[in-house]
Amino acid sequence: MEAVELAAVRGERVVFAGVSFRCAPGEALLLTGPNGAGKSTLLRLLAGLVPPAEGSLLWHGSDALADGPGHAARLRYLAHADALKPGLTLEENLAFWARLWGGDVAAALAAVGLEGLEHLPARMLSAGQKRRAALARLALARVPLWLLDEPSVGLDTASIGLFGEMLAAHRAAGGAVVAATHVPLPLPGSGTLALTPA
Repeated sequence: MEAVELAAVRGERVVFAGVSFRCAPGEALLLTGPNGAGKSTLLRLLAGLVPPAEGSLLWHGSDALADGPGHAARLRYLAHADALKPGLTLEENLAFWARLWGGDVAAALAAVGLEGLEHLPARMLSAGQKRRAALARLALARVPLWLLDEPSVGLDTASIGLFGEMLAAHRAAGGAVVAATHVPLPLPGSGTLALTPA
């Protein structure tokens, strides 16, 4: 994936401009900067959820956003919200995504250390367990690109270790990661793009 002179505008305000980077298969890029610098907006743009005001996003040299459904199919976007239905069990929540994407629910739960909790309603989970359940969606079916917005919020040391294993396996299989963060993530050798408020 390659970003070329991207700009985003919210209302009348320029959130960022002139953002360019390349993130090849197996690579990781950390988005850093203070609150309001546009990290979440950039991730939403990369996910195809907001259009760029200027610039282009390329996938293997072609306009990544020209085919919205095709672009959505090659990525997983993990936002601040955990996107869990509180009345459904953990297994039911993940089964919804598995029907869309494929994948093994039990294996995804095991990847984040939630095996044995599959029959609990999501509302009964702790904040850290909910975040791990959101991360389990990444383990369902392989895609080339993960876009992660503060993915380690609420995770304890053991959970961050499991997440690091997921990230390493994804990159080893040729997957790319772009992550917004205020804290270190288990992404050795990653590049950094520091955003500043426009």
